[in-house]
Parts: sequence; structure tokens; C-alpha cells
Amino acid sequence: MTQQFYVSPEQLMKDRADFARKGIARGRSVVVLTCREGIALVAENPSPSLHKLGEIYDRIGFAAVGKYNEFESLRQAGVRYADVRGYSYSREDVSARGLASVYAQSLGSVFTTEGKPFEVELAVAEVGAEPYGDHLYRLTFDGSIADESNYVVMGGQADVVNEALARTWNQDTGFPDAIRTAVAALSATRTAPAGSNGYGNAGDAVGEEPERLGAGLLEVAVLDRSPLSSRGTVRAFRRINTVELDRLLSGPEGD
Repeated sequence: MTQQFYVSPEQLMKDRADFARKGIARGRSVVVLTCREGIALVAENPSPSLHKLGEIYDRIGFAAVGKYNEFESLRQAGVRYADVRGYSYSREDVSARGLASVYAQSLGSVFTTEGKPFEVELAVAEVGAEPYGDHLYRLTFDGSIADESNYVVMGGQADVVNEALARTWNQDTGFPDAIRTAVAALSATRTAPAGSNGYGNAGDAVGEEPERLGAGLLEVAVLDRSPLSSRGTVRAFRRINTVELDRLLSGPEGD
């Protein structure tokens, strides 16, 4: 006779949550932060085509960590939702809050009813006409939603990145300084103890300044607060290409 084991609903939910967290923790980190000129989205991502950052609607952007096929399906669903709502009602009726609510319902449904939860974490950002009008929403694998202020950090070693941003973030900066701040925070995860097999080498001092991530290892986009005046379009989302990013990261003199 085959012995059967009873698993309580609470234990099942815990096992699913642990599974999702482990998958997300393996992913490289993403930072979304506000600044004077808008919202910057910065991801550690060496792939030129498998994007972690994307545009949802005129003033709404998307960032994600975890399994690409899962968060890409959610991004595409968000674009369809925004297009239908904007067409059926008006473009002003498409908001980051509404989109985040739809994502929360989808993630929560998968977490509670499907055999495997989504191994993803999402951020939905909407840039306002003024900094106080910006909206950042963070969504986790179980459908939990949080209204964040100033910045969002997701992915592996998020605590390290968050600690670095807490010391350096400044809302009064422009895009160049905001992006450099985000890259420096992401680079903080590259510090390894002396003699380890990580990024540090034997003999390196613990706490030594980490090597900054280069443009080829990054994906960067911005939500421009005033796209009509700066670029003549209502679409706020713009990708920063590798050449422009490399020049920007070279220092203030490269602005």
C-alpha cells in the first residue's frame, strides 16, 4: 500500500513562496528610481534582446526580474489591457494603479490555483508632470502590491542595492546623475570577500570599492517628465543605447 502524506494548505503556500523566492533571488537586480527629470529604470542585463524593461503606455513603464517567459507574457498582457482601456474610454483612464491591480489579480490567481507560481517580481512606474505625481508600484509573485516612494529595488541581493541607494539617492538630480547612482548601487553587489571565488581576488581588502558595471552589462531606459518639450512626442519611454550610456557613465563631463 502506498503511504500518502497530508500537506496542509499553509505548508503548500509556504513551499510555493519559497520556490518563487529562490527563483527570483537568482536573477540580476533592477532599480527604478525617481528624479527631477522623470523616472530612470536601470537593470543589470547583458542580453541585448531579452529586455527586463519595457513601455506599457504613454507615461507608464514596466520592469521585472525572474523568469523571462513569465514576465514577458505579463508585459504583453499589460500592453493589451492598456490599449483596450485607452481605446474604450480615454488615454487618461490608463493608469499605473489600474495596471498594477490587474497584475496583482493575475499573479495572485496563479499563486493560489496553479501547480507552480510565477517566479517574477514586477515594478510598474508612471511619470507625472511633477515629481509628486510619480507613481511606483511593486508586485510580488503572490499578488501582493505595494505603493513605493522614491525607488524600487528587485532581484538578487536587493538588500545590498537598497542599502546603497538609501545613502545616495537624490530626487533633485537629472537623468545622468540618477542613472549613475543606480549603476553604482547595482555595482555594490560585485564586492566579494578577500580570497573568495567571486569578483574579489585573493589579497583584496574587504570593503574595497567595487568595479562599476559597464554599459555592455546594463539595460537602461527613462520615463521623461516632459517628452513633448524635449522630444516632441507624448511617449515618455525612451531606451538609452549602449553608446550613449557608455558616454554618460564616463562621468559628469560626458553629460
